[in-house]
Amino acid sequence: MPALNEEETILKVLKSIPKKYEGFDELELLVVNDGSSDDTEKEAIKAGATVLNHNHNQGVGKAFQTAVDYALKSHADIMVSVDADGQFDVNQITDMIAPILNKKADFCSGNRFANGRPVNMPKVKFFGNSLISKIVGFVSKAKIQDVSCGFRAYSRDCLYNLNLQGSFTYTHETILDLLHKGYKISQIPVNVKYFDGRVSRVANNLFVYGFQTSFIIFKSFKDYRPLSFFLTIALIVFIIAVLLAGFVCIHWYNTSMITPYKSLGFIALALFGLSMLISVLAFLADMLNRIRGNQEKILFLTKKKYFEED
Repeated sequence: MPALNEEETILKVLKSIPKKYEGFDELELLVVNDGSSDDTEKEAIKAGATVLNHNHNQGVGKAFQTAVDYALKSHADIMVSVDADGQFDVNQITDMIAPILNKKADFCSGNRFANGRPVNMPKVKFFGNSLISKIVGFVSKAKIQDVSCGFRAYSRDCLYNLNLQGSFTYTHETILDLLHKGYKISQIPVNVKYFDGRVSRVANNLFVYGFQTSFIIFKSFKDYRPLSFFLTIALIVFIIAVLLAGFVCIHWYNTSMITPYKSLGFIALALFGLSMLISVLAFLADMLNRIRGNQEKILFLTKKKYFEED
């Protein structure tokens, strides 16, 4: 449970979490206190939670990475992430972990939009989430209805294989990373409450949130599908070059001269050359991506050995 200044709700939320689940001998409550300036830590300890503190606010993505490391060191079989504000129904944790226990999925993500836009969710936020879901679905080649939900469950094998870079958020990157590595996702319909006057810790500014998440998705597209990414850019540059060259050629055909568009001809030639260079870069990036894939396999085995011996 990542938490930033959640003293008003975190105790109640932690106390409401069921203490026993079929198939498990032990449950541990973990709160990553991401630089709170209130009594979030004290309230979490009252509820019997283990608290890991960040000295300053590092972002929910970094809090998630801290939780993953702790879960692996603690030999957890499944890690469930849920918000600290009481927005989600913690009784649905059972639904969230069931597909993993039954070997039907490797990780599960909450779906807030199974029945359309939730009550009191702003239309602009619903539209933004839908748009980002479509973009992530395009990159991952999977149909994901809700990629921004923080209510999720991960198998231990998934946690071994997660290698995240972003600190702002983790929701989109985890889906892209795990689907790219062949893990199976299950989308679980979840109940969600939107409280009047409450500002999201992550999406408190929709423009900043949109920019940050778009940047993460942009980088993920580059990392996971480099050949398509760079060849698309090369094609766009090539098309612009063809249009400019075609315009100059038509002018030359009609007037037997290229002036006053000589500069456009040189620009077209430069763009032709640039498109060729980007095409070469595309194949180099694709080769590096295969090398990266092998390195991640080695890292997976290394982490598995390290944490199992710990």
